[in-house]
Amino acid sequence: MIEGLIGKKLGMSQLFTEDGTVEAVTIVEMGPCTVTQVKTPERDGYMAVQLGFEATKRLNQPEQGHLKKLGTLRHLREFRVTEPSDVQEGQQVDVSIFQPGEKVNVTGISKGKGFAGVVKRHHFAGGPKTHGQSDRHRAPGSIGASATPGRVFKGLRMAGHMGSKRVTTRNLTVLRVDQEKNLLFLKGTAPGGVNNLLIVKKAEKVR
Repeated sequence: MIEGLIGKKLGMSQLFTEDGTVEAVTIVEMGPCTVTQVKTPERDGYMAVQLGFEATKRLNQPEQGHLKKLGTLRHLREFRVTEPSDVQEGQQVDVSIFQPGEKVNVTGISKGKGFAGVVKRHHFAGGPKTHGQSDRHRAPGSIGASATPGRVFKGLRMAGHMGSKRVTTRNLTVLRVDQEKNLLFLKGTAPGGVNNLLIVKKAEKVR
């Protein structure tokens, strides 16, 4: 059984539950996805299913040869499966694989924040505003440790590119599944902005 789908973040809204509670939700357009390849241990060394999502007008020649009669699909992603024998190329997979109440993990590219300093990027306190330090309010301060070790360790928190990273939000609750419109309503926030590509998988470790 396929445990996940490729989708697109449509934005955020709010949803009233049965007891009248208002929940902030992320609306994701999930599929329908097309099975573009089935990988087997005999041929590929592992079991997986490749899914395609969202039509496009342009494909390069390798992509055209790979997809052949399956259509022009923009995004291809693999999902590990335990038994691919019941899945065939060209098969459609939709949002019906998810059920309200279950937990999912959502993977996407976070919003890019550009080049950020240490105060914004790592929540440094900055320097004092008194004792003559008029221009050190958002400075990182000392980064070295004298003659020992005589260098700056890798991974030291410094200014740099913030955001635009692949991140996973775990254990989001599915509040509603709209099979007619292929929409998934997730409690809370998902990575990235509107129209961001998301990978939604059923959670393996549920808190």
